[in-house]
Amino acid sequence: MAGSDAGKNVRVADVKYLLDTNILSEPTRKLPHPGVMAGLERHEREVCTAAPVLHEMTYGVERMGPGRRRDHLAAFVARLLACPLPVLPYDLRAAQWHARERARLESLGHTPPFVDGQIAAIAATQGLTIVTRNVREFRIFAELVLEDWFEGQ
Repeated sequence: MAGSDAGKNVRVADVKYLLDTNILSEPTRKLPHPGVMAGLERHEREVCTAAPVLHEMTYGVERMGPGRRRDHLAAFVARLLACPLPVLPYDLRAAQWHARERARLESLGHTPPFVDGQIAAIAATQGLTIVTRNVREFRIFAELVLEDWFEGQ
């Protein structure tokens, strides 16, 4: 997505995929995974992300010490925020879904990271497929459709 017109003329109604942090940040790698890059290009008008994903990315940058890598990642996040990539909020419907799902999972002895629950809630309430490398971590949530572009589509 970096350096491309990804998200250009995206209409939220056309969005099908919610990109997790590890997918959205893949273009910053020296050798990005070809499957991820192909997916980003193929679906550039069908992708969005979630506010908690951008929180994770910004938080990661803010925790880094000064240097070229931090500057590179900060510039990448700034470009993401400037492009027309839809960023979906953690709204009331998502919060309610998340609370129900969190209670269900805790009753089964699972305590997933809170931010993963937020991302799952946004995807579930919007009817979106989460694209992530962390399929195993998201698989415990109900009502989710998952794809891993590192493993193929």
